[in-house]
Amino acid sequence: MYIDIDGVNVNYHVSGEGEDVVLLHGWGANIQAFAPVHQSLEKNFRVWSIDFPGFGQSGEPPESWTVGDYTEMLKKWLQKTGIDNPILIGHSFGGRVSIKYAADNPVKKIILVDSAGVKPKRKLKYYVKVYTYKTFKKLLKLPGLKNREQEILGKVKGRVGSADYQNVSGVMQQTMVKVVNEDLQHHFEHVTPPVLLVWGENDEATPVSDARIMEQKMPNAGLVVLRGAGHYSYIDNLNEFLIIIDHFLRNEDQGAAQHD
Repeated sequence: MYIDIDGVNVNYHVSGEGEDVVLLHGWGANIQAFAPVHQSLEKNFRVWSIDFPGFGQSGEPPESWTVGDYTEMLKKWLQKTGIDNPILIGHSFGGRVSIKYAADNPVKKIILVDSAGVKPKRKLKYYVKVYTYKTFKKLLKLPGLKNREQEILGKVKGRVGSADYQNVSGVMQQTMVKVVNEDLQHHFEHVTPPVLLVWGENDEATPVSDARIMEQKMPNAGLVVLRGAGHYSYIDNLNEFLIIIDHFLRNEDQGAAQHD
């Protein structure tokens, strides 16, 4: 399904009934990244997955965007779809947008998964590798793509960080520079709804130390660290992740059941 937001065609998928849960993927990913989570949650919630502009089947932004631009897009998308006071689940870049949105708008609960938001100490070249190659590697574990894993990964790995990757990136390459360099720590104290931080123990892109800063500065935040997991902790430890978020959302779950 598509909806026009200021001239940008935004692709999304919705299913289930109950409280509204919005899934926001990480940089370089798309709707499919959260597919197993979407399928699990749709049993008890109305679940929405979005392709951010510039990813998946959504159109590119007309110019390079900041986190604020993506946040404004999310706000308008929520208004157009009639979603009020949502539950947000954001991974990595999706966490950035969740944080900035929740600092100024009503949100029921937030789940931040290996979220970005603390300005990194590494150079941009590192993040090009992390957010491109590792994204493809995780997504190719999903059903239907696993048989072509080595073939596709070989092509992607050869391009990561190379000149042709830099040249074809265009607007999104410029957007990535703005996004990665934006520090959201001044927003943390204004994120007042209940926040669940779920992190991979071995996350190298957004380390657990970032999560501890969020836990300390966000008024109602709690942290769960998944053993042995990396930046895609929700895929690495999917069953454990689903149990943890089910517990966090239990009150919403019961409310949806009563409503049905």
